[in-house]
Amino acid sequence: MKVIYDRETDTLTVIFADTLVAESDEDKPGVILDYDMAGNLVSIEILDASRRVASPERIEYQVTLPTL
Repeated sequence: MKVIYDRETDTLTVIFADTLVAESDEDKPGVILDYDMAGNLVSIEILDASRRVASPERIEYQVTLPTL
């Protein structure tokens, strides 16, 4: 997975799979979902990210371990 924040365009992109995009859909205004040929979600693009996401330049990553 790759997360890219572009300050110039104020766009936050989360890429789940490095594959060709076959179709894009603006699910909600400013949120674009990209799909591959099989219909799998491959990336999410958030426009005007600084207005929609707290601290788009900072990433917090967390792995939750299963409880026993």
